[in-house]
Amino acid sequence: MSFELPKLEYAYAALEPAIDARTMEIHHTKHHQAYTTKLNEGLTGTAFENKPIEEVLKNLSELPEAKCQGIRNNGGGFYNHSLFWRILAPESEMTAAGPQGELAEGIKSACGSIDDFKTTFEAKGAGQFGSGWAWLVLSSDGTLKVTSTPNQDNPLMATVAPEEQGTPILGVDVWEHAYYLHYQNRRPDYLKAFWSVVNWDRVSENLDRAKKGESILC
Repeated sequence: MSFELPKLEYAYAALEPAIDARTMEIHHTKHHQAYTTKLNEGLTGTAFENKPIEEVLKNLSELPEAKCQGIRNNGGGFYNHSLFWRILAPESEMTAAGPQGELAEGIKSACGSIDDFKTTFEAKGAGQFGSGWAWLVLSSDGTLKVTSTPNQDNPLMATVAPEEQGTPILGVDVWEHAYYLHYQNRRPDYLKAFWSVVNWDRVSENLDRAKKGESILC
């Protein structure tokens, strides 16, 4: 079964002013669609053609050498964006409330406070040279950590450094196509605005699923 471009749970303009409608439309229908199409093409005829995306990304070394890099790029692009859309929501009481419950306690244990977490996360995103992502990750030991990866890599991949590995529960895209129409070179401004549209209920749900070993894209 081929992977499909996920439908958004909100309109392209719903995240304004943090993320503008034109950026959302291009990002979703052009960039994410391209990753999806190329992923399906790359997996055709391989043993992973009908496997879940998480299994594909965790086992890149088992793919045919000629296809491995393309699937790494496009599989990462498909997964990363699928997660990204799911943790966004229009500004509301829910987005303003911030992390709650077990998620909040895990963040405080890892970073000291919610504000310190946001500072660390923004620094990871702003400091990622070139294109990439910043992540909040559930480590194999059950603790949370803030990481970053280049290009369309993500913490599920064994190809990234061990200290960056884990299950991502929140991520922000810092490729220029994610923000440049509105923010130009002001990536730090984009990262600060990002907090106003984070669906913290969904991030908490992601944490719960990750602890159970379930897919967070369901």
